[in-house]
Amino acid sequence: MKILTKISCILTAMVLLVSTGCDQDFEEVNRNPNNPEVVSPALLLPHIIRVASNEIVGKSWGLGNVVVQYSAKIQFTNEDRYNWGPQGNPYSVFYNAMRDVNNVIILGEASGQTNYVGAALVMKSLMYAFMTDAYGDLPFTEATKAKEDINYPKFDRQEVIYQGILNDLARANQLLGASGGTMEGDILFGGNVTKWKKLANSLRLRALMRLSKRVDPSSAMQAIVGDPTGSPIIQGNEDNAALQHLPDVPNQHYLFTTRSGSFDEYRLSTTMERVLKDYNDPRLFVYAQPTTESGAGLVGDPEDYAGVPNGLADEDAYGYSPTGDPNKGGSNYISNIGMLFSCLQCSPFASPTGFQTMLMSYSEVQFILAEAREKGYITTGDAETYYLNGIRASFDYYEARLRAANLTPIANVTQPESSYYQQAAVAYSGSQQEKLVKIGTQKWLALFFNGMEGWYDWRRTGIPAISPGPAAFFDSVPRRFMYPTGVQALNRDNYQEAVARQGADVITTRVWWDAQ
Repeated sequence: MKILTKISCILTAMVLLVSTGCDQDFEEVNRNPNNPEVVSPALLLPHIIRVASNEIVGKSWGLGNVVVQYSAKIQFTNEDRYNWGPQGNPYSVFYNAMRDVNNVIILGEASGQTNYVGAALVMKSLMYAFMTDAYGDLPFTEATKAKEDINYPKFDRQEVIYQGILNDLARANQLLGASGGTMEGDILFGGNVTKWKKLANSLRLRALMRLSKRVDPSSAMQAIVGDPTGSPIIQGNEDNAALQHLPDVPNQHYLFTTRSGSFDEYRLSTTMERVLKDYNDPRLFVYAQPTTESGAGLVGDPEDYAGVPNGLADEDAYGYSPTGDPNKGGSNYISNIGMLFSCLQCSPFASPTGFQTMLMSYSEVQFILAEAREKGYITTGDAETYYLNGIRASFDYYEARLRAANLTPIANVTQPESSYYQQAAVAYSGSQQEKLVKIGTQKWLALFFNGMEGWYDWRRTGIPAISPGPAAFFDSVPRRFMYPTGVQALNRDNYQEAVARQGADVITTRVWWDAQ
């Protein structure tokens, strides 16, 4: 018995020892280092930037360029005829990205990495502004709070959303650079915190100008431009918020890997063609290619470029003849969108890196300041100087990008003659309204392929004059997107409340800031 008792004691001790050994550091032993439970801001930030940029440039190509008549379609012309149904994106894409934004903010605040918090707030503001300008009222204060049992968020009024955007951008300005530390994973500015700060304040100027038909932006805009140290803004093309693409898959620019057939559907609009040719503007050679029929190669004379009207029925668009001669119509007689934006299958001269996804440019900022100074919203600077800076910045930017893409023949003809600035349609002269039209027209030209910004700004200013095409489904240019069908079905009560407040869920309803 004594022997059995001793054996029993020994076994018990061994079990206790093994049990204690297995319990100790159990979670550490069973944690997979290759599948972390908490993702760092350095891993989340590039995903946020990439997702937002891809959605913005995709909407620019598919709808933004068409609706403000930079481009027109020669096949499948529903977008050009305003046959728009409910738009699932950017709504779904951006709200999914907001989860990562919230995680960056939470992790950054917990670890004292305030630069990540600031960058996340900038991206959040950029996406919310894009969405609310497109749809109007949206979930904001209750959005992405499923963990708090808010599965059916209310829709906030647009004025509430914009106040939140302005508050977030002001907070970002305070946080960025307030602490040390690098920003790994920053694929937009390479960890340059000052450029994030400049983007935050430049987006504030954009937002304030957007609201200017509803709210006097004077004091807020002057506070920014009057404090270049505390609230720096984009000061040159080197500060542009432009995502630089890479040669390798999947990091080439948005259109580089698209099918040639898809690229060919979109052509130069006669609206853009007319303005560029009337102004003798060399961006004609940037935004379009010579027609195939001209045989001109990379660069031709202005008569080698021809557009197609917007809003034609499919059969009329595909066979359109710029000269009216039915024997000289069709795709060979209409200009493609410029080589800088071209796809690999479309041309051996296509570059995967020349075209950048533009989120905000120095040129745009200068036009915002020109309008603000002309209208008396700010007292700093000179309206004509801002205006001319905006024009020159656009030409300089495209020359640099064309050279980066090894498209030297086009780059060599990108800069205008000095007489460009003296012609009546460009020179900063005339009544205040005439000057505002010139600012608006040049801004429209510079905003080519910059998300939906050309459309958003056109809705505010009505510059330049744009009319629906002959086969359009509506007799006015669209003013907003329809909400996604999933939102209508799954969050129906809050959706109906928003529609009752804002107006019918149709593309002709104006959002709050788009006052008549």
